Amino acid sequence: MPVLTGGASVSGPETFVEGRREILRQASIALGGRPVTVWEVSVRAELEPQASSAPAPGHHDSNLDVDATLRRWGIHIVQGSRFVGSRAPEGFWVVAPVRTRPPSPPPEGRERRSRERLTLELAGLCLGLLDRRELPSAPVPKRADPLQDLATLPGIIAHEVANPLTAARAGLQLAMEALGRWTEVAAARRLEMLDELGQVVDDIDRGVNFLRAIKDRARGTLARSERFDAVRVVRSCCTLESRVLKDKKIPLEFDFTLEEVFLKGDPNALYDMLVNLIRNAADASIGRGAPIRIGLEQTGGALRLTVRDEGAGIRAEDLERIFEPGFTTKEFGEGSGMGLVVVQSVVRNMFGGSIAVDSRPRGGTTVTVTLPVPPQRSVDARRAGEPSVA
Repeated sequence: MPVLTGGASVSGPETFVEGRREILRQASIALGGRPVTVWEVSVRAELEPQASSAPAPGHHDSNLDVDATLRRWGIHIVQGSRFVGSRAPEGFWVVAPVRTRPPSPPPEGRERRSRERLTLELAGLCLGLLDRRELPSAPVPKRADPLQDLATLPGIIAHEVANPLTAARAGLQLAMEALGRWTEVAAARRLEMLDELGQVVDDIDRGVNFLRAIKDRARGTLARSERFDAVRVVRSCCTLESRVLKDKKIPLEFDFTLEEVFLKGDPNALYDMLVNLIRNAADASIGRGAPIRIGLEQTGGALRLTVRDEGAGIRAEDLERIFEPGFTTKEFGEGSGMGLVVVQSVVRNMFGGSIAVDSRPRGGTTVTVTLPVPPQRSVDARRAGEPSVA
């Protein structure tokens, strides 16, 4: 480790490398000699090994199963983030983020993390503190995208606001339980107060769901292919778009019972595709007061998404051209003619699906997107942290 003299660090690039190697070596010793590796998320959203406690690590010791591991521990991929980890004797990977501040204490002070996880969290903290002390003297690499921080800002804000709301909800529930046992207040009055507090809890739930939708939208600033829950993406999109359409006095109705269906691709692409379809339907429905209805169902090996409106409809001669680049039925200056082109490209090229449009003048339009569903993991396999099939 670097030697401190008179409050200053006497170190250089070699000392930094040695310090990192020593941290990994000590973590490996604590884990019974198992190799410990540091990975960094690349611009391709892949975990690339940076260093290992083993002088010549084998493929088995550093080839992290990204999908199964990150889902097992609930970690999101963010470009530039780093993780330290080691393969457990049972075969799965135990990982912890590299950070400069220790994690929050466990709920109610009860420690549930394993010895391996605690060891790796300590190693990640040591690596983060070493980076913070050593790296400012080195040239700071130029960011590939200067707007990347702005892209993640909504998710950060949503996360920070959702936390106190969740705490407030828990406090309200405790107050409601206490009120239910408060015999000094008449039973009728207690029921009235509990009903009023229950409405506040419902309002908090709606707010938290709205913030969760913003976080889902802000996730995944990198364009990548990953396994994701399509139902959650559709629900998040509908939640946000319903707020947008409220100003136009256009109701957005979505009612589906599917809990989860996993697809392989870019969740942001699916989100943007649905936004295009909803806003096209909204443009056709202005002034009519009729709702836009979103449907989602799984039929056999396909996921069927429908967007139905009761708007102006499309003439037969125009219906044949709606997927032509630059063609639009909107007034001059109101449409680029590229929205449905992008939708069709996402459906066909990314998800290997199909899109159909049924419309008639003054009779509304129904857009049906059919996406093939890859083999799904069983619940038991997901809990065991096995690799994704989808």
